[in-house]
Amino acid sequence: MTATRVEARAAVPRPGLATLGRALVRSLRPRQWTKNGVVLVGLIFARQLGQPEQVGRALLALVDFCLLSGAVYLANDLVDLEKDRLHPLKRHRPIAAGLLPRPLAAVAAAVLAAGALALALALARSFFLAAVAYLVLQGLYIACLKHLVILDVLALAAGFVLRASAGAVAINVPISPWLYVCTMLLALFLALGKRRQELLLLTVDAAEHRPALEQYTVGLLDHLLQLVTTSLLFAYMLYTFSAENLPRNHAMMLTIPFVVYGLFRYLYLVHVRGEGGAPDEVLLRDAPLALCVVLWALSAVLILYLSPRA
Repeated sequence: MTATRVEARAAVPRPGLATLGRALVRSLRPRQWTKNGVVLVGLIFARQLGQPEQVGRALLALVDFCLLSGAVYLANDLVDLEKDRLHPLKRHRPIAAGLLPRPLAAVAAAVLAAGALALALALARSFFLAAVAYLVLQGLYIACLKHLVILDVLALAAGFVLRASAGAVAINVPISPWLYVCTMLLALFLALGKRRQELLLLTVDAAEHRPALEQYTVGLLDHLLQLVTTSLLFAYMLYTFSAENLPRNHAMMLTIPFVVYGLFRYLYLVHVRGEGGAPDEVLLRDAPLALCVVLWALSAVLILYLSPRA
């Protein structure tokens, strides 16, 4: 090696610990941890907010899934490194941009996954099994399911159902069938909106970034969105006046307008503004949608905890 090459290599600045730390945190995608809020649904709707021990266990379950999802995001970015570098937005992710070395990302993913599973086992065996199932599902999604049309969005929906179920088993409360149905349909609604936005953003290069997108069309996704939206509205409406654990005065039906507006607002953002590629970011950016979610949550809690029990 010549002296010139040695000098040139020495002149390239190596990222400091602070830079690596910021890159690692960005790769964990903390903004997307809002998805893990589904873990708390069981706590709220089982009327356990007044039980400090239950709240503590639910919050630990939430932290655990944030660690699990962080490990999954790192693994996904490592597998999709080359494709992400060709993507107009994903190329700025730390691993694709070269800000986070691949060996460090791999070690961090393994440590996070191991720590999360240890915490899950300490909480409850059933919660540990749910965490393992979530990791297995995400591994299958990264390896193959995200490349298979229809199965890709079903896998995303299953991930949300596992989160909600894990939150319920962490505090040892029964899992309502409505929890499965409404969570699955809402997740499908968001996943289909995301696929539609990806298809429009990537246009002719869509299949190179995600093979499953080659099998989708905007028309098909619009039809699927219509079907899921209708099903979700009916399922939620049926839940508000037929679920066994709700107040007998059917006051939960007062939350229906918030759900209708929220779904319609999201469809407006997807179809008119061309948003929806990252549902969590849409929620953080769009003030009307965020306010609607907050008002729905507040009204649901007030009705559940202040109305006469069924």
